[in-house]
Amino acid sequence: MAETDPAEAARAAFRAHVEAKGHSVDNAKLAADALEAAFRQGALARTPLIDQMLTDLMVALEQDEGQKLGGKSAEAARFILRAISRELDRG
Repeated sequence: MAETDPAEAARAAFRAHVEAKGHSVDNAKLAADALEAAFRQGALARTPLIDQMLTDLMVALEQDEGQKLGGKSAEAARFILRAISRELDRG
């Protein structure tokens, strides 16, 4: 059985969260967590641009206690996640 490239597996895990059914805000949080785990494991390299996009994503996902996110926050999260996905392809 061939071994899976760790970077490709990490990108696939990230994209699986991005494309998953369900609430886009929840999926965005899971995708960011998967990306952070890939960085910790050394499967993917952290870059200044990806760090900035993750910071922007966290701002889009900020909420007060009990507040539900949707609308503009969800659209911003989708936009940022697509940009991160394209950047992962470059790396």
